[in-house]
Amino acid sequence: MGIYEELVWRGLIKDVSDPSVKDKLNNGSVTFYIGTDPTGDSLHIGHFSSFLISKRLKDAGHHPILLVGGGTGLIGDPKPDSERPMITYEEVNHNFECLKAQAEKIFGFEVVNNRDWLKDINVLDFLRDYGKFFNVNYMLQKDIVARRLDEGITFTEFSYMILQALDFWYLNKTKNVTFQVAGQDQWGNITAGIELIRKKEGKEAYAFTMPLLTKSDGTKFGKTNGKAIWLDAKKTSPYEMYQFFINSEDSKVIDYLKFLTFLSKEEIEELEKKNQEAPHLREAHKALAREVITFLHGKEAYEEAVKISEALFSGNVKDLTAEEIEMGFNDFPSFEGKDYTLAEALIDAGLAKSKREAREFIRNGAVLVNGEKVTDEAALVSKETAIGNKFIVLRRGKKLYALLRY
Repeated sequence: MGIYEELVWRGLIKDVSDPSVKDKLNNGSVTFYIGTDPTGDSLHIGHFSSFLISKRLKDAGHHPILLVGGGTGLIGDPKPDSERPMITYEEVNHNFECLKAQAEKIFGFEVVNNRDWLKDINVLDFLRDYGKFFNVNYMLQKDIVARRLDEGITFTEFSYMILQALDFWYLNKTKNVTFQVAGQDQWGNITAGIELIRKKEGKEAYAFTMPLLTKSDGTKFGKTNGKAIWLDAKKTSPYEMYQFFINSEDSKVIDYLKFLTFLSKEEIEELEKKNQEAPHLREAHKALAREVITFLHGKEAYEEAVKISEALFSGNVKDLTAEEIEMGFNDFPSFEGKDYTLAEALIDAGLAKSKREAREFIRNGAVLVNGEKVTDEAALVSKETAIGNKFIVLRRGKKLYALLRY
């Protein structure tokens, strides 16, 4: 199966600009670009799907360029329901440098910044050299613009389409970029670029879009408890990423394997069979976590995430390092530790309401300290007994945890 057929099988193609796209991807060697605006200082899991398509195309003999919009990021792509808040020049520049370094490290792509060519265009040249090629009626029909007309859209946002079209034209002229790849919500901007290249240069350009990665309810995939799943390990640890994938919806996990991994059709179909026959084993979820984390952070990071997960599931945390404790207990309640009795520590940590109740829990063997059951009512906790002199993990019963930090 050719690269085009593989992308179709994986569910990664939504719209194509021309039927010849199939032949060009299967039998040619094209230079294409994919863009993102630097609204944050890290890529997230939603970007990952898009950039993996670029790597698939690269492995098939095509040449990817990543555009990070240091210029368009100052304007903001129109949202379906409201105007994006503007961010400062300093923040955009900082985010660009972070995303550039991250993309080069993870994917090895060439990275360009559209501010390099947008910043020198004055308003008269913009209107004469580019604006005259855009019919307002044509722009109003674009989905993202049409959805905003009832509540209103500023001229700044309205102009974003022209800027993105200008990017496609500029890269076509300077780097022979003939393809653009983007999410389905960018279709209007993409076709505007194809039209601009045709009108200004008399050349043909091409594109395809990919479906947005979503949960079963249609919301965007990539958040847990309201937090984005970042590709930067300092913002989302491999353990947190592991938990995110392990807890993915059963009904969507095969889609995620197709979107986010390089596992073959045969391997994914075998995992789909296991997911149907024994969903409680979560074989597909484990494979998803393994493939993504290993790709992004390496085998050791994946194995550490599994180690932490298994330790927390079993309650056997005594073999974890202080760094692993901090990673695994990031979302658990934590409290400032001191030198006091275990009963006092349980009350401080909210695991007991009174000393009498705390002592009862201890006597009944319901309390574990750093994974060890403690039944001595007079037991003490202190920095000296903390893992790495930093953390004491308190557990009451099977699921109630708290962390003392020293």
